[in-house]
Amino acid sequence: MKRGTSRDIRTANRYEVLRQLIAASPTSRQELAAATGLSLATVATLVGELLDLRMITEVGFEDSAGGRPRGLVAVNASGGALIGVDIAETYVHVELFDLALNVLARAEEHMRPGESRPERVVAHVTAAVGSVVAQAGVEAARVLGVGVSVPGQVDRDTGVAEYAPNWDWHDVPLLDLLSEHIAYPLHLDNPLRASAVAELWFGAARGHGDAVVVNLGTGVGAGLVLGGGLHRGVSNSAGEWGHTTLVLDGRLCRCGNHGCVETYVGALGIMQNLRELSPRSPLLHPGDQTATIDALAAGVAAGDPVAVKVVQDTARYLGAGIAVLVNVLNPEVVVLSSWVAARLGEPLLDEVCEAVARHALRRPLAANRIVLSPIPTDPVCLGAATFALEGALQTVGRRQAAGARGRTAPSA
Repeated sequence: MKRGTSRDIRTANRYEVLRQLIAASPTSRQELAAATGLSLATVATLVGELLDLRMITEVGFEDSAGGRPRGLVAVNASGGALIGVDIAETYVHVELFDLALNVLARAEEHMRPGESRPERVVAHVTAAVGSVVAQAGVEAARVLGVGVSVPGQVDRDTGVAEYAPNWDWHDVPLLDLLSEHIAYPLHLDNPLRASAVAELWFGAARGHGDAVVVNLGTGVGAGLVLGGGLHRGVSNSAGEWGHTTLVLDGRLCRCGNHGCVETYVGALGIMQNLRELSPRSPLLHPGDQTATIDALAAGVAAGDPVAVKVVQDTARYLGAGIAVLVNVLNPEVVVLSSWVAARLGEPLLDEVCEAVARHALRRPLAANRIVLSPIPTDPVCLGAATFALEGALQTVGRRQAAGARGRTAPSA
């Protein structure tokens, strides 16, 4: 088992203190110690380091009914910029954040069918990153890093997209390709982890020890928060729930298997649900996932019986799959996230809740609630930006360690 070094632990603690500050500024060192479970002495040291890095700032004292007033600290929003990149099957969405994770600029590049070659994806990401930096007018030195989310299985240490079934990518050195065009530090992960972190920091999973964030887009998966932290699995592959079998000998999935969850509740699966119910429906826009899902959402709102039936059928499949997650993981909350969930909204949520109630065991179901993501911005971009923040703090830790070794090195 890989053991964390003292430097790794210090970086993780620094990250946790900063996370609490971003979520609840201003606050005192005593409140930070209570929120993180760290000792007051450790928090005081970490706060001092973050002050030196100009990531946080002193903002006065809290009112006191007696005794010594407590000093307050807050995130220094202008202390740096972070960029989050959401690479999806049909678009590249990029957002630039200040250090308090407020959105300063957005850009989107549409990906047409057949544009999934790595060089085309890199071109779209490069253009969108350049756009948000220009919009925000930030100096290059202020950009602490770029978090890049790409579907499929990734090696975050090497920056390689190991397997993306929807694009037939195998071992694509994505960060190396991007580094030829983007000069900022780059950090890779996938949307399941990004969405889970976003909900843990700012969304429906905040304050919960166990949560599942179900991503519903072209691809489908589940970001896992277990024991209060992000669960990655031994090979950073946890959450590939979309490629578990829902229907034996069912529809062919792009991963090569049959009957996967994704083939019934992903955008393409929903289009197939519609096609099977009403092949000539005007709601169906062949080759255009977004237009079809938008048409279904509008149809449900207007009471179109075909649209209502498609959403009910989709929810029936989705509810059965979520019930498995509820039974196996016993989470406090299941969050429906990503663009398909956002567009179909409450009608989908209501049907899913009924379907889960039919399949889940009573005890874990009673402890669980199912909600739509409350995050107003792109949760994947937000989560990806936190990966860039984590990477920036790791870089600082390495520099400090190198400096300490240099100071203690014997003279020649």
